[in-house]
Amino acid sequence: MAYVEADYFGGVGTQNALTRDAGKIVLGPLRLAEGESSPTTGTPISQALRRLGAAKGNHVDEFAAVGLGRHRDTDDWLPPGEAS
Repeated sequence: MAYVEADYFGGVGTQNALTRDAGKIVLGPLRLAEGESSPTTGTPISQALRRLGAAKGNHVDEFAAVGLGRHRDTDDWLPPGEAS
């Protein structure tokens, strides 16, 4: 299981991730602070997804490979009337 969090506005933001297996933390917690360069191992979210078996293939990263980009804007997936 992975917990992933991204908070971006205008291309600037933060990422957090943690991965568990059988109730034990096996990766993280990882944090990428605003303005911090991504590590060579990938962003926290990419590392967590990789730990779950995702592969980036021809995509820019694992985030894109598993289709999380379609959830980028809350208004696009939250039922009408529930968006903030």
